Amino acid sequence: MHRYSAKRTIVTVNFSHWAPKAKSVVLTGDFNQWNHSEHLMKRMPDGAWHLQLPMHSGHHKYLFLVDGTPHLDPSANGVTRDEKNMRVSLLIVS
Repeated sequence: MHRYSAKRTIVTVNFSHWAPKAKSVVLTGDFNQWNHSEHLMKRMPDGAWHLQLPMHSGHHKYLFLVDGTPHLDPSANGVTRDEKNMRVSLLIVS
């Protein structure tokens, strides 16, 4: 028998970032070891970039890389600091 654990819960999260002039937008964070190429976002006709990602419940730190430049998410649950003391977006998945 398995006990219920929130860490075992997986939720599909929709990420969106407005960057109409960008050539590429990548989602990077603690959930992918800050990989700069794993989660490429898809450009929509209106200039927004989207990505759906299954994520474990918990607190996650992340950034959007817009043409390689880090951007905070204005829709995030908050702002925190990473291990290098850089400001990053905070997402709470439950």
